[in-house]
Amino acid sequence: MQQPTRYPPGRVLALTLLLITVAAGAPLVQAQVQRLAFSGGPDGGTFQFFSNGIATLLSRNIPNLDVSNMASAGSVENLRRVNSRDADFGIVYAGDLYLGLHGRLTNDTTRYRNTRALSFLYGAPAHLLVLEGSGISNIGGLAGKRVAVGPAGSGAAASAQRFFESLGLWDQIRPQFIGYNQGAAALGDRQIDALWVFAGFPNASVIQAATSNRIRLLQVWAAAADGTLAEEHPYYVKVTIPAGTYPGVDYDVQTISDGALWVAGRHVGDDLIATALSTVYSNDGLKFMHSVSQAATEMTLDSALNGIVTPLHGGAQRFWTEQGQTLTPEQQ
Repeated sequence: MQQPTRYPPGRVLALTLLLITVAAGAPLVQAQVQRLAFSGGPDGGTFQFFSNGIATLLSRNIPNLDVSNMASAGSVENLRRVNSRDADFGIVYAGDLYLGLHGRLTNDTTRYRNTRALSFLYGAPAHLLVLEGSGISNIGGLAGKRVAVGPAGSGAAASAQRFFESLGLWDQIRPQFIGYNQGAAALGDRQIDALWVFAGFPNASVIQAATSNRIRLLQVWAAAADGTLAEEHPYYVKVTIPAGTYPGVDYDVQTISDGALWVAGRHVGDDLIATALSTVYSNDGLKFMHSVSQAATEMTLDSALNGIVTPLHGGAQRFWTEQGQTLTPEQQ
């Protein structure tokens, strides 16, 4: 009679555990974690708060997904990173996305076709501040002055150039390509004469400048109305920064605003995009985003497609259509 095969005790235990695992239906291989990158903005800017918030929200709530937040110069760099797959998500101004799609960015005729809008996040108004007592009371007074416009490659710098070019002043000012926090400190130290901040309000860097010094916010909209901005860049809209938003600024400021959009590369799957949107635009997701930044109170289901004049990602088209939104021809 053939003797049964005898296995060492350790092997018997391993085989037993394997049989139990298979019988229970448990996976033998752990699901692979998908790692994505979210390109945000400079330190102290609203972009960075939003990108970090959304990255955190997605990583916590979508199984096997890890979204890391990347520092960035801002909108234009995010457009390029997402388009080239160096990042998967980003925040890009509606104007930059529109101009980039049509090859009309400043000194850049590349057509960025791989970056797609997901949703509107908030309106980003221009703040143009000078020190009280500087003698500068209007935009024309900046001719020959040092104006911090944001880092090179940022949406802030691009919008500043468009604005000053529309008034014939870009070649007359002395642009300084530095970030918001550095600009606020430089204004207080009299190293620059004016600071351009293109971000949702209240902005931390403007608060920093207004807390340390007496500042004046210039009326940007009135100046823009005298130039060619409306004809050349119709996606800019009029916004009022209410009196009392910043220390010592007890008057309304009328300015121009662009929409900050959440974008993704076409290479990101439709199912993941739909899941990401459903996560962020759930009641809990919006509550979390509102805790991240006051500007996020503009994020609602009804406002989600505001200012988008370029095609949506396929997953976003599906999600927003299911939410009852009607897509414009430009968004399809």
